[in-house]
Amino acid sequence: MTGALTRLREAFDAAGVTGRLHAVDIDSGAEISAGGDRTVVTASVHKLCLLVALHQQAAEGRLDLTERIDVPAAGRAPGPTGLAAMLDPVRISLRDAAYLMMAVSDNAAAEVLLTRVGLDAVNATTARLGLAHTHAVHGFRELLDTVKEDAGPEGAQALTDPYVIARLRALDPARTNRSTPRDMTRLLGAVWRDEACAPEHGAAIRRLLGLQVWPHRMASGFPFDDVHVAGKTGSLPTLRNEVGVVEYPDGGRYAVAVFTRAAGTAATLPAADAVIGTAARVAVEALRAA
Repeated sequence: MTGALTRLREAFDAAGVTGRLHAVDIDSGAEISAGGDRTVVTASVHKLCLLVALHQQAAEGRLDLTERIDVPAAGRAPGPTGLAAMLDPVRISLRDAAYLMMAVSDNAAAEVLLTRVGLDAVNATTARLGLAHTHAVHGFRELLDTVKEDAGPEGAQALTDPYVIARLRALDPARTNRSTPRDMTRLLGAVWRDEACAPEHGAAIRRLLGLQVWPHRMASGFPFDDVHVAGKTGSLPTLRNEVGVVEYPDGGRYAVAVFTRAAGTAATLPAADAVIGTAARVAVEALRAA
């Protein structure tokens, strides 16, 4: 694995990011770690924890995933996709809100579900699964509110200023939602082995992770028709993450978690997105060759 670790370090350096990675063969337990036990900011990756908590409550009969809820146009969590970007009142089922939360990382859908499930329940779910380093401090609306507050009166325009970036609470794992790469691959492994939920709910979670639309991060490392990547991204200023499972036609399946922080403050950094796929490919190929 030494050669793979060197290639990972070189890839992260070339992309201008600090990278943390953990990858594991879901069936054999073979693993590779590059800072895999470091505490990282999860951002929207934490929506996966909420999704698992939602399905656990459904499995326990505490909620009905077909229940329809009204989402007024006013007061939604902000964001560029899904309900957050829509202008009119919406009536939607819990499971379709979960689809929007996972497929396009809809912040408004996530906040609706979090209100229904409860932040304490999300933390109870991750604790029950043994994810000792995973904790949600606040909901997604509150997370975005801290970015707005810390950015100051210049708002989003100030987020290219390194001094403003340095004071964002949302980028400090001690003060925001957090985990480790190893905790996230452990969660993914539990979902893929049907240990996180009853099998029908595990299948539903895997389906939603497979419907994510973004191809520019982890999936970019596996441009093959017969290799399937299911994942969830997370983004904040300078921060780009993705956790997911890569499945090969020979039955091999690998949970991978990649968390990065860019040195540059530009919102558009294609190399910083693509290195998540490059790193995942290096890790999975090392596991398959072991």
